[in-house]
Amino acid sequence: MPKIFAIGDIHGCHQKLVTLLARLPVDRDQDTLVFLGDYINRGPDSRKVLDTLLSVKRDYRNTVFLKGNHEQALLDYELYGDVEDLRLLRVMGIEATAASYGVSLRRLTDLSCMSSEHQQFLFDLQLSYTAGNYHFCHAEHSPIQLTPHPQETLRERMQRRHHEVQLLSSRRLGQEADLAPQPEQVIIFGHLPFATPLVRADRIGIDTGAVYGNLLTAVQLPERIFFHA
Repeated sequence: MPKIFAIGDIHGCHQKLVTLLARLPVDRDQDTLVFLGDYINRGPDSRKVLDTLLSVKRDYRNTVFLKGNHEQALLDYELYGDVEDLRLLRVMGIEATAASYGVSLRRLTDLSCMSSEHQQFLFDLQLSYTAGNYHFCHAEHSPIQLTPHPQETLRERMQRRHHEVQLLSSRRLGQEADLAPQPEQVIIFGHLPFATPLVRADRIGIDTGAVYGNLLTAVQLPERIFFHA
């Protein structure tokens, strides 16, 4: 039977990504690779990570790339150019991403430092993915993505931003479709770093803090076999 391999938060750790992919017993034509988001920031090689993910997209038949809160914050900055977005990105380690492209933070305002392939990759990221009884999302609940009201004040927008980043939800940007997992589904998520994978009957967390000197983790489903780099 085809298998699913889910990969946790990468955060610019390119060598760990390459090593982990080499260790996965993936059938490139039958199995599915699901990346849970947070590909950029903090680590040194965000640009190389996106290059490798694009190669994976070309070389593997079934791939899914989800959007993390780090990608969403960068896309918001590209859309609004708001100084508050930049402040949030600085906390998220955006300087490392800019350095990987050899540019200053100002060049990230319109993503002009990125190739069109990299830009399109970010724009195309999904919020969640469901296969059988597995529900994949970046955080334990998919992030809130609500279109801001035209008359929204800066304070209101920052309150909304805090709500989006901290509470998380499951609605796609500008859409009303509910993407929340069903009660009987097993949630596969990243976002919250654990020293070792969090394994429960109804949820599996596989962000194991690769960018903090720990391991990058993947899980093979339905067997629940874990791989690390």
